[in-house]
Amino acid sequence: MASVHESLYFNPMMTNGVVHANVFGIKDWVTPYKISVLALLYEMTASKITLPERRRLNKLILPLQQGPDLTLGQFLKTVEECCPQTAYAVKLRLHEMADGELKDMEYFFSTLPTPFTAFDTEAYKTSVVGLFMRHMLLAYNKLSFSQVYKLYKSLQHYYHSHYAKPMDGQVPALVADDSEMDLTSIEDTVGDRVDKEELDTPLQESELRSDNTPSRGPLSQKQAEYFLARQAYLLKNDENKALKPAALQEELNNMLKFNPDFAEAHYLNYLNSMRVQDIFLSAHSLLHYFDRLILSGNDGKSNGDEGYGRSLRYAALNLASLHCRFGHYQQADLALQEAIRIAQESNDHVCLQHCLSWLYTLEQMKGSDSTVLTEDSVKMAAHFCLPYLASLGIQSLVQQGATQGKTAHKLMDALKDTDILHWKHSLSELIEISLAQTTSIWRMYGKSTMSLQQAQLLLNMSSLEPVNFGVQQNNTEAFAVVLCHLAELHAEQGLYGAVSEIIQHLKEQFPPHTQHAKLWMLCDLKIQFERHMNEGKYHLAEPLVTAITALNQLEGLYRKAQVLKAVNRSTEAYHILQQLQARCEKTKCTEMVIRVMLSTAELHWESSGFSTALPVLLQALALARQHHLQSLASETILHLAFTQLMLGVPEQALNVLHEAIEPILAHRAVMDKGRAMLLAARCQMAVAGFKPNRQGQADLRLAASALDTLNEAAAYFSQLNCKERLRDVHYLQAQLHRSLGQILESNKSAMLFRLLDQELQSPAPPVSMRL
Repeated sequence: MASVHESLYFNPMMTNGVVHANVFGIKDWVTPYKISVLALLYEMTASKITLPERRRLNKLILPLQQGPDLTLGQFLKTVEECCPQTAYAVKLRLHEMADGELKDMEYFFSTLPTPFTAFDTEAYKTSVVGLFMRHMLLAYNKLSFSQVYKLYKSLQHYYHSHYAKPMDGQVPALVADDSEMDLTSIEDTVGDRVDKEELDTPLQESELRSDNTPSRGPLSQKQAEYFLARQAYLLKNDENKALKPAALQEELNNMLKFNPDFAEAHYLNYLNSMRVQDIFLSAHSLLHYFDRLILSGNDGKSNGDEGYGRSLRYAALNLASLHCRFGHYQQADLALQEAIRIAQESNDHVCLQHCLSWLYTLEQMKGSDSTVLTEDSVKMAAHFCLPYLASLGIQSLVQQGATQGKTAHKLMDALKDTDILHWKHSLSELIEISLAQTTSIWRMYGKSTMSLQQAQLLLNMSSLEPVNFGVQQNNTEAFAVVLCHLAELHAEQGLYGAVSEIIQHLKEQFPPHTQHAKLWMLCDLKIQFERHMNEGKYHLAEPLVTAITALNQLEGLYRKAQVLKAVNRSTEAYHILQQLQARCEKTKCTEMVIRVMLSTAELHWESSGFSTALPVLLQALALARQHHLQSLASETILHLAFTQLMLGVPEQALNVLHEAIEPILAHRAVMDKGRAMLLAARCQMAVAGFKPNRQGQADLRLAASALDTLNEAAAYFSQLNCKERLRDVHYLQAQLHRSLGQILESNKSAMLFRLLDQELQSPAPPVSMRL
């Protein structure tokens, strides 16, 4: 069965309205590049090539016809990647014309199979190729003799410049004055071009500008529109396939040099500036876009006089969103109020709804409670039949509900209702956001299996977006969030090989200059930090604190306190934890508050203040249960059990530990499983009446059970290469074996302890003082 792209060349019945609209926008003059495209089409009909090669070449037809003119090297390279045989034939054809005489180029046009003269040709007159060839022949036949000669000289220059050696590292200019070949105006139109000095100069001041490449001639309107549409689509769906920021900036500068009032070019310049966080140029381009939109009159064609005011209020709204992205909340608020005022004067309810959506978003960014505003936004969006905004509002409410301690079933029911809305209206972007949000919620609640399932659903879901330019929509923020969750889940299980592969994929999919790169950067740093801390390599974990702080200040402060606590600088760690707790309570960051409380309790242990740690741990447990954070609740129960063990009530500690052991083994990290098993073994030893220096008094059954538990803990710690914890395990195993009279096993455990102690070269902290 023939591919869809083959129909663009062969089947006249498959040329739909979209294709025709693009075809009629072909550049209205003959250029050497277009002659190269004609030569390619001629060789495709004259030579015999395989079906896969023909399909690959057919995919190139529209981009080659409608895209900007390429150099001969770029053109041949593109064709050679699809079919080397055809590329060689095209090169020979161009060589015959360029190294021959004028009659050779005329002979090529006369022998070219056309829909008019050759009825057996595959280039049907209603197909894309047929329309292109008709258009080119009409243009060529209207040229005067002097213009034909000029075209021939341009073809020679185009061909020979490909083989000329660049001078002083410069690429030879391939600019030819082909304005005389314009079908609509055969006379010279060079005087109509705008001088460089008359253009807006701020665009030339960007850091993205490169002066090494000479500017090219002007593009046609449709060529420019094709280029802008392609680059905008790539920036939205797969930024890696778009031009690099500097190269795209250069193309836009060249485009605006010949048409400074091209509004769409200013907008793409705004999107490109956002990629590199260029505040000045992004704001400059955004304002120029709306200025040019108003001047061109495009906005007022369907709205009459209302078009001018419509552009103004949406310009203010876009400016507010720009300031929100850069964290300029005061400027964003002013711009948003201006947009609201203009929209109210014009009675534009749709614009007001967009403003309300940004208003509650801005309040969330400031750290204020925006639940009422969000609920009002959802109601109004539903009233005005704006499903996208209504769904975004519901998702925002779900996010707020998760942080405020709403039950899981209420949040999932709300997301289920929005999913129905998404599938009904084919809102694939919101489906992805919903799955990523569900993944994060399950992870927050401590259900790693459900979180993993939702992540896999998103990664294996086919996008509902139409696939253009060979792009899959997989570089959105939702994909970045889900992949970061996957990396952390694998790291928790000690699968660092899989983690490195996921992080490498994130680096390729979201390069450092992209807007979502901070997600995987922070994720990677946190994984490295936890790995070094688990392995006891505090000197390697400490430098990572600065990098983490640069991306997330709260996480950086928490990690700094962890390192200070590990190196016995308890006073400094305590002050940082107190400051961090005050800030998190103010911003209602409950998860971080609980983690800070657990670290504070551990500092109390170091000074043997087990009784003073109890109130802190009970408060943390109450917060965790109130917000349904099962993971943190289990961690808190571990701390409570350890505190009770140290206070001399091991039976109660063992009972408390049994409450948390099941969710820990089911959902927690390998490190937490090992710590839980080690604590359970110590509680069993204490309940059995084990004394390190006394033999024959321990309960043999409980002692044997404790040995099994220690073996399980050793397996977990070995998986993470956690040598400090393994040293503690071997120490307890040696004591237990000696107490039970198992001398050989005791000596073996003692030898393993000795080897680890010598390797670590650091004094072992008291086992009784660490969880």
